[in-house]
Amino acid sequence: MKVVHIITRLVVGGAQENTLASLAGLRAKPGLELSLITGPAIGPEGSLEARARAVLGGFTLVPELVRPVHPWKDARAYAKLVRLLRAAAPHLVHTHSGKAGFLGRLAARRAGVPLVVHHIHGPSFGPWQGAAANALFTAAERIAGRMTDHFLCSADAMRKLYLAAGIGRPDQYTRLFSGFDLAPFAQAQPSPELRAQLDLRPDDFVVGKVGRLFHLKGHADLIAAAPAILRACPQAKFLLVGDGVLRARLEEQARAAGVAAAFRFTGLVPPAAVPCYLGLMDCLVHLSYREALSRVLPQALAAGRPVVAYGFDGADEVCLENETGFLVRTGDVAAVADRVARLAGDAELRARLGRRGRELVHEWFSVERMVETQYELYLRLAAARGLAC
Repeated sequence: MKVVHIITRLVVGGAQENTLASLAGLRAKPGLELSLITGPAIGPEGSLEARARAVLGGFTLVPELVRPVHPWKDARAYAKLVRLLRAAAPHLVHTHSGKAGFLGRLAARRAGVPLVVHHIHGPSFGPWQGAAANALFTAAERIAGRMTDHFLCSADAMRKLYLAAGIGRPDQYTRLFSGFDLAPFAQAQPSPELRAQLDLRPDDFVVGKVGRLFHLKGHADLIAAAPAILRACPQAKFLLVGDGVLRARLEEQARAAGVAAAFRFTGLVPPAAVPCYLGLMDCLVHLSYREALSRVLPQALAAGRPVVAYGFDGADEVCLENETGFLVRTGDVAAVADRVARLAGDAELRARLGRRGRELVHEWFSVERMVETQYELYLRLAAARGLAC
């Protein structure tokens, strides 16, 4: 069976890492011929193109396939995708992310591809957008949804959101948690060398956040919560792992709040180094306003770290209240400070939540389970369509 994956860009991010991990696992499955189409890896997040070459031996680049709405480039990207898919003649196209998901599905149908699967790593529409943008992107997903045979969603919250918007039928959805290599996270330990490099004392209580310094990721909320956390726990330090366009603004916010001395901005960190940084943390906060199910939540749980998260989208599917961490209402900065302070003052509580988190993640988030689910779906869809692959 010939399968073409299409993703907007191969920057460092959960959707991209998930896609490459899936492709690496699917390569070992019998009867599959895999290829990848992507746009340029534009952005400060870092590139995963080298990893894609290592996994697949190469990929096809469409320079006009870019994340922002750009009518001229979008039209060119669509035309190129149609030509590429007609030439490749795959049995199935598997799309990822908003722009590639929309253009890729339209192009697949235009090119006569028998089967189309779309992977919802995060919502393309929602209340964080203005009314006009939300209406536009919802309409786009409805159009593309009519050209989709099956949806994979990284959290059940995505299925509910899309069905409520009139996209697809319940039987077209499969929840698929983003699997990852658990071992490096399960073995994560605090490194004295890295701690010294970041100017962290042995008795500091390290509150971590991992992710791009980008809009809707919630870094500003953590900075807003920091004064109250420091009043309850003066030895608290805040470790922000990642880089992005908002770094200067966030650093200025920390200075204005009088908490800059407690913050550590790591800058860009390769994905393989994330376990080392999680090993330094006593807890992880995840305050995103737009996410399906961030990979860093199960990664932190795999490392035995409790989490404090906004109960938004898919976070509540792994951040179980007083079982693996604490959920707070989105935007409730005072509640964030309260839960972090509770964790700082109770080592036994942190240990209990960490143990349960490890148990949950090992049950649900293996790469093998993720790959096998996709492989079985491909075979089932092909058999139902009567394809001789």
